[in-house]
Amino acid sequence: MPDSNMSLPSVDVVVPVYGGWTHVEPCIDSLLSQSHPVTVFVVDDASPDDTADRIEAHFPGVTVLRNDENSGFARSCNAGIRAGHGEVVILVNSDVEAAPDMAETIARSFARDERAGSSSPLLLQPDGRVDAYGVTADPTLAGFVRFHGADAQRVDSNDPISIGPYGALAGYRRTAIEDVGLLDENIFMYGEELELAFRLAASGWACASIPRALGSHIGAASAGRGSRRQRRLAGFGRGYTLRVYGVLRGRYALRAAFTEALVCMLSAIRDRDLQSLIGRAEGWREGKGLPRRTVPLARLAQSISLRASLRMRLPGYWAQRDAS
Repeated sequence: MPDSNMSLPSVDVVVPVYGGWTHVEPCIDSLLSQSHPVTVFVVDDASPDDTADRIEAHFPGVTVLRNDENSGFARSCNAGIRAGHGEVVILVNSDVEAAPDMAETIARSFARDERAGSSSPLLLQPDGRVDAYGVTADPTLAGFVRFHGADAQRVDSNDPISIGPYGALAGYRRTAIEDVGLLDENIFMYGEELELAFRLAASGWACASIPRALGSHIGAASAGRGSRRQRRLAGFGRGYTLRVYGVLRGRYALRAAFTEALVCMLSAIRDRDLQSLIGRAEGWREGKGLPRRTVPLARLAQSISLRASLRMRLPGYWAQRDAS
């Protein structure tokens, strides 16, 4: 191992798993082939198959933690984070194949910038297009995956501003997480990394952007792309965020209310169900009585207008933006 790596922070990698051995195996293989040493924690979220047993049999060097019941992404990640001691924690979806220098590159991003509480690498889809380059948020705290579907050569680290990493491949400084708290376990799945990004930003932690592709992501391997469950869980995270950050009592209340009503109406027409609305209502109720959290105004993308925020919800937005 090169001597230059010896000064890098230690790294824990946490992989939440819910079945799917066919994509879990290459994921773990890629993590055990890193140029910088990592300690891998797999958290099995009560998988419906024998994936956890297979991991233990095939990868004896990996620590496998097992949830007694299906507890969700946030709770599973937190279990892995608590189990480790690495100075850097990297969350990796079980359907991501990491580049050989993924851990080293993320560790270096923290070594270079002591203000960085999180690190956001470029993540690709299997076809080479961008899956994500961090997340951004408009003034209503609506979050958007940056550059999804765009040409990887067209990404911009600054436009729109990134508030934090995308949860499928996300780096965190352990002391930053200890400062603001772990992922919010009230959110089962979808939106938990955005909510953590809000707290980190509000506490003054920066997010380091890494413009190099450090992994490939299949996407939606657990909940199913565009499924009823996915829409409901995503709606929950949005409703919860609106409540705990007091968005509907702030400057952008009317814009947020209009947008949410329109989004739920269009979803009901397109998907022929009310899962987006039901999820938002459930999230809103879950946030009742919780202390109001600080909105990180300086890190919100004020350039995202109402019209732009609606367009950013459409499939192909980033690819179309590239073409214009």
